[in-house]
Amino acid sequence: MIITITAFKLPQPIAAEEARRIYLSTAPTYQGVPGLLRKHYVLSEDGVTAGGVYLWNSRAEAEALYTEAWHAFVADKYGVEPTVIFFDSPVTVDNMAQQIVADEL
Repeated sequence: MIITITAFKLPQPIAAEEARRIYLSTAPTYQGVPGLLRKHYVLSEDGVTAGGVYLWNSRAEAEALYTEAWHAFVADKYGVEPTVIFFDSPVTVDNMAQQIVADEL
């Protein structure tokens, strides 16, 4: 599995209520994305940095999302270009499902 973390420093800080409104407006675009297992929207406590933590089935599926069009969408929505960092995630502990999931070797 792959985890990506996206982050962008906002031109102006936003409150949690505003972030929630924005996030809910974009959340449906991530439903049904091939290979995307989970997305967590994030906002720093000071409201200056926003982004997301994504859990993917594979790197190829993750890379398929982060196109020039996606970068333009984020830049248009938040007024700043996002960064994307990729991490391998060989083991995931899912306490909600009460399971441990490991990549196959």
